[in-house]
Amino acid sequence: MRTRIGLWLARPLASFHLVVTIAFLLTVLGLVMVLSSSSVEQYAASGSAYSLFVQQLVYALLGAVLFYVALRVPIRVWRRLSFPLFAVCLLMLVLILIPGVGTEVQGSTRWFQVAGFSLQPSELMKVALALWGAHLLASRRPGAPLKTILFPLVPMGLLVCLLVVSQPNLSTTIALGIILAALLWFGGLPGKLFGGLALGGVIAAGVLAVTAGYRSSRVQAFFNPGADPQGMNYQARQASFSLADGGVFGRGLGQSRAKWSYLPNAHNDFIFAIIGEELGLIGCAAVVGLFALFVYTGLRIAVRSVDPFLKLLTATATTWILAQAMINIGYVVGLLPVTGLQLPLVSAGGSSLAITLVMFGIIASAARHEPEAIAALRAGRDKRAGKLFRLPVPEPYLPVDPAVARNAAVRKAQAQSRGRSSAPRAATYGGDGRRTAERRRDDGPARGRPRRPDASDTRRRRDPRERRERGQRR
Repeated sequence: MRTRIGLWLARPLASFHLVVTIAFLLTVLGLVMVLSSSSVEQYAASGSAYSLFVQQLVYALLGAVLFYVALRVPIRVWRRLSFPLFAVCLLMLVLILIPGVGTEVQGSTRWFQVAGFSLQPSELMKVALALWGAHLLASRRPGAPLKTILFPLVPMGLLVCLLVVSQPNLSTTIALGIILAALLWFGGLPGKLFGGLALGGVIAAGVLAVTAGYRSSRVQAFFNPGADPQGMNYQARQASFSLADGGVFGRGLGQSRAKWSYLPNAHNDFIFAIIGEELGLIGCAAVVGLFALFVYTGLRIAVRSVDPFLKLLTATATTWILAQAMINIGYVVGLLPVTGLQLPLVSAGGSSLAITLVMFGIIASAARHEPEAIAALRAGRDKRAGKLFRLPVPEPYLPVDPAVARNAAVRKAQAQSRGRSSAPRAATYGGDGRRTAERRRDDGPARGRPRRPDASDTRRRRDPRERRERGQRR
């Protein structure tokens, strides 16, 4: 069995197939559990048990389309669009803080309402920050000073965190901080400096956690789990009861008791508790196993990629999704204070689902850019998937030596300053050294220039034996 798994993982396109399979399984599991966990409250509120499920399904279909688009977009286009996308998201974060522009829900202004759909710019900023940060760090020259890692990435990242926490939205701020930290770590920031920045980030998160009333109550509930069971500790205690009620095999799909208005936000922040109650320890282990397999696949793609941009982007995205999943699971099982971070691809939330699928699509595209995968695709070893999805064959990464590029630019500038074309000589002369017919017409007797001797003239002039033989024949 181990040998078969090893042989399958050794296939060139194994990483691509794993990413697509994991995204599909987590999305389907999320749709099923959103329907199960929200049916009771949705029926009581709107008379239909499927209202939230239909909304989540629409975003899942939209996310599938975006996944496919992200898979087809060339890597060079992602790099070219990274800063414009970051700038647009930054502008949206500023606009949403203007009174009357954003939609306020439960005291937080986080959403735009566009044609009946809600868009959360902070979720889109996760992808934008990862793309732009990876592009910045991958563009650094070898041996560049340390400040090129920190500037302008760190100031702009801190500005983004400040705008998001002003909504207020501490959970997404934590996710953005994780993305920024992952970029700095994989970008080569020295350990001591990274440790200092990480410690400052933890202190800042702690200060923010105790400055607002609802965040302070969550921290107090975590450190005093037995206090106020009907108040600040109610949600955490109900999640623990739900997990304990599931046991090993669970009560069965759709048989949760906590979703009958006992567990607030059962379809969103605490959907992992419903999974534990209905599917038991086995279901929870399956979810954790899928995320563990995703981490293995993401880091495998990062190691195998030869493009520095793909290395940084894949490793950062993998760290972000893993950290968000572990924080969510951690506070559901009581190991962390409640932060409100969603379980990626599983929790209800349209913007989060669609944007996370975009990131999975980019990671899948990076998997197809592995050197062995490119060779296999060019050899036609993935004909079925290629024909079914009409995916283009990825271009191999060609590293550019800065010295070579600089010398080429200097030569081009010198040629332009002399008024000459920078086109290669082969465009002017034929393969045997003779000028093309068009150039010969320009160099004809009308301009008073002698004809350029061709190769046969040169050969006769340099061969005296041939000249003697010609004289004897005459």
